[in-house]
Amino acid sequence: MATPRATPSAASAVEHIGWHWSRRVYIVRSLPLVGHIAFGVIDRGTNILQVRPSTLCFHNCIFCSVDAGPSSRWRRGEFIVDRRLLRKWVESLARLKGRGLEVLLDGVGEPLTHPEIARIISDLREVDQVERIAIETHGGSLSKRLALLLQDAGLDRINLSIDAANPGLARQLVGARWYDVERILKTAEWIIENTTIDVVLTPVVLPGVNEAEMKALISWARRVGAGNKSGWPTGVLIQKFEVHKYGRRPEGLRRVWGWKRFYTWLRNLERETGYRLIVDPSELGFQARPSLSKPFHKGDIVKLVIVGEGWHRGETLAVDRGWSRTIALLGYKGPLEPGLEVLARIARDKDNIYVATPY
Repeated sequence: MATPRATPSAASAVEHIGWHWSRRVYIVRSLPLVGHIAFGVIDRGTNILQVRPSTLCFHNCIFCSVDAGPSSRWRRGEFIVDRRLLRKWVESLARLKGRGLEVLLDGVGEPLTHPEIARIISDLREVDQVERIAIETHGGSLSKRLALLLQDAGLDRINLSIDAANPGLARQLVGARWYDVERILKTAEWIIENTTIDVVLTPVVLPGVNEAEMKALISWARRVGAGNKSGWPTGVLIQKFEVHKYGRRPEGLRRVWGWKRFYTWLRNLERETGYRLIVDPSELGFQARPSLSKPFHKGDIVKLVIVGEGWHRGETLAVDRGWSRTIALLGYKGPLEPGLEVLARIARDKDNIYVATPY
């Protein structure tokens, strides 16, 4: 499949536009939007395209798996994607995948931080193969006015990551004193009642920290009819906390569940509440679809072009000479001179997400 080809100019591929806390912020002008986990488009072989328009985040969750927000220890740069470039790549992948696609606007930050998020949604709504558009958010900036803008743009669903109904605990988990979960839930209820947008709760359960909060969230979802507009069998999709290399682990978390323990707990909670929590992906509209082919595989030696500093400390942003994939180059200690060519070995290729090391 032919994918968009940007003009191969490493010097103009990203543009420094400002600062976010102590990190530089770049706008991605012409990089390939497949290859990097932090921004662009991710295709995992289904009818769901993950679209990541921004890495910025104003939340500061104490369990964040991607170390986002003001207290990040690992981040070196933040990236915002030009909306026109984003549309080109989604259109190209959509032609491969076929009709009935869902675009999920998610990310390693807060998707609502993109200054043109409503225009991105309206752009993607015009792609013939896109049937549904959803967005993930912790809701800190959610408002009635914003909801109406998103509705007019064509948004179908909000996956709302509320992890506790208790205001104090919610603020603690999000790591922000200004976070008002009561206001956010009231706004979400208004959205369900007054717009065409559905709301589904997607909390993360932290053993020994917020387990007891799940019943209150289920009660809210049942009362307001969360998930009904989507035709889903549930309005609450509880996520299991995972430990990640660059993520955070709350101090009060004494243990991490395995998958067997997690599903046992979910089944018990289903029985206690009479509310469906375990669903098959097919019930949520997931279907297997063709994947974009891989130009590189783990172990390959490739020549990369340096673009500039990367997302994480110790990472350099690079692109292959054919300008087909953006690649995270780890451990490179040479000059950050855009256009400089270096040899590297591919260390990761899963889902067309690439990591390489100097050869």
